[in-house]
Amino acid sequence: MTDNTRKTAAGGARVADYNKETKEERLARIGRASFEVTQNAATEPPFTGAYDHFFEKGIYVDVVSGEPLFCSLDKYDSGCGWPAFAKPIGKGAVKEHLDLSYGMYRTEVRSAEASSHLGHVFTDGPEEQGGLRYCINAAALRFIPYDRMEEEGYGDFLALFEDGQ
Repeated sequence: MTDNTRKTAAGGARVADYNKETKEERLARIGRASFEVTQNAATEPPFTGAYDHFFEKGIYVDVVSGEPLFCSLDKYDSGCGWPAFAKPIGKGAVKEHLDLSYGMYRTEVRSAEASSHLGHVFTDGPEEQGGLRYCINAAALRFIPYDRMEEEGYGDFLALFEDGQ
């Protein structure tokens, strides 16, 4: 994957540039719900996110930085109220951290480069897909449709769909 592909982001921003944004600029660019989720580790209410029952062909990127995170081929309906994925788009796309908030023992998922809070990963996913459920806030994601991936700088990821899927 080219450096440019990894750095294309929502609103034309680049990973290198998003760090220079003020809190106000980022809030204006991504909106309040996305800001609260990604920057303050909030959780959107279940069954309210745009991608919960959304199964179009494409990839999901970090709404803050544009980092590629998940592929539609790995998305499934878990019934949990948030988008669920069996795995990240590639090794190193996300980072996992122990989360002991709210008296629970969970594994938090963050984007690797921007460290945006995405959601949590659980071990109750489909066994045939590896047994994991990446339960992700839709507000942390931006969907790139398959037919716009090249145009938006994610052409290197088109190969994920080449096996006729």
